[in-house]
Amino acid sequence: MSIAESRALRVEATIHSAEIEGLSVSVDTRADADSYGAGQIGSNELVDRVRARYGLS
Repeated sequence: MSIAESRALRVEATIHSAEIEGLSVSVDTRADADSYGAGQIGSNELVDRVRARYGLS
């Protein structure tokens, strides 16, 4: 399994877990997560973007 495939599986599992808990993932956060899954950004960049989006940076 490639790194991109592994990342994509983790993204899907994380989103699924959030949905099971009754949470929703915004379109923008999903786009960032997909960029991470595709290997376009790293995990630190993903966290930075999400934190900035919700005023946590």
